[in-house]
Amino acid sequence: MAYYNPEPPYTHGDQLKVGILLANLGTPDAPTAKALRPYLKQFLSDTRVVEIPRVIWWFILNCIILVIRPKKSAAKYAQVWMPDGSPLMVYAQRQTKMLQGFLGQKINSPFAVELGMSYGNPSMKSAIEKLKAQHCDRILVLPVFPQYAASSTAAALDAVWKVLLKMRNVPGIRTVRGYHDHPAYITALEKSVLKHWEINGRPDFATGEKLVMSFHGVPKVHLTKGDPYHCTCQKTARLLAESLGLSKGQYLVAFQSRFGKQEWLKPYLASTLETLGKAKTKRIDVICPGFSSDCLETLEEIAMEGKHIFQSNGGGDYQYIPALNDNDAWIHALTQIALENLHGWVSSDWNAQTAKIENAATKANAQALGASQ
Repeated sequence: MAYYNPEPPYTHGDQLKVGILLANLGTPDAPTAKALRPYLKQFLSDTRVVEIPRVIWWFILNCIILVIRPKKSAAKYAQVWMPDGSPLMVYAQRQTKMLQGFLGQKINSPFAVELGMSYGNPSMKSAIEKLKAQHCDRILVLPVFPQYAASSTAAALDAVWKVLLKMRNVPGIRTVRGYHDHPAYITALEKSVLKHWEINGRPDFATGEKLVMSFHGVPKVHLTKGDPYHCTCQKTARLLAESLGLSKGQYLVAFQSRFGKQEWLKPYLASTLETLGKAKTKRIDVICPGFSSDCLETLEEIAMEGKHIFQSNGGGDYQYIPALNDNDAWIHALTQIALENLHGWVSSDWNAQTAKIENAATKANAQALGASQ
């Protein structure tokens, strides 16, 4: 039995590159129960996501959730599915291509960008294999989760480590832990909000209208056990509010996507929307700063379900502000964050002709020492 996976072909003198692995959560391959079942099983089997004792959780997952939920989730995915596929996948692929182009304007040395998912396709394994096949001997892992959480960022890093454990020739690895307070990220959010207000008008904060910032929720126990996610969300919200010139009474922070019966981070978005609706709030704008791409959680849960909760309780106009998606300001932010973490690995002074001569010399020296290639 082989302990390690095969390595890609290598010839002395091959030009080495730096790889950037854009790490995302994942999405099913199709809006069907058949496609949802393996995706949900992989996702919900991760102890980073669900920390319930395995024996108990195995029964709940396989005998209840995977029997009932795939069909229900598939129906929701079908409502937001785009002609080119899952919204998260479509925007993640665009981000990958744009990041390659934006970085190419800043550096001359060879590099490659690949997209990898913690769950589903393209997997972290396939992304890392593609980078290694392009002779990337160093890889920057760049998760698209601005606020660090064990259930997102750490889960993505776990997926990377699992691949490396089966690799004989492990590349140099750098990781980005988070960037919840990075000025370029905050600027991208600010520009997104201002653009929305330019098109749709600005809320009348003097009459009690609000900007609601909704972040994905996690169980409260994660916070009490040391996960900094809650704090990073609050800081992002404060910085965004300051950049927009909002006072404390003009914006709210809430948490969405609660799952199960245990207590999660509060206030819950659904309860917040209900309260605002019953107060006859004339307008609210909702943004999800923690999502780099629109997906099921933003397009169905927030833009659709959230609107229904707010307006069915007496609320007025409900505006969902799209995720950063493929906005230039967001890709500029990703580029800046990547460059800061690629320091010493890439160069704007690299010369292709000089590198060709050096690589030829390397190959000649290796062959002189008996190398066959």
